[in-house]
Amino acid sequence: MANTKNAKKAQRQASKRRLDNRLHAKTTRNLIKKVSTTENKSEAKTLLPEVIAKIDKLAKKNVIHKNKAANLKSKLMKKATKKD
Repeated sequence: MANTKNAKKAQRQASKRRLDNRLHAKTTRNLIKKVSTTENKSEAKTLLPEVIAKIDKLAKKNVIHKNKAANLKSKLMKKATKKD
């Protein structure tokens, strides 16, 4: 348990950030799933920039590792631009 005033504040901040990070990570996961499972390629291509932006934001905030972000973006680009 936090004893000092600044330790209590740090604990409150960490809790808020954890919730915020979880929300953004879950939203991004849902969008990734939507893009990768859609059969309509034009819909996937329109969603792709939004998903890539969200992945980049998560990597920038260290919610996910930068290499994981790069791998996710690469997989999504392959699926969205794959020729039928």
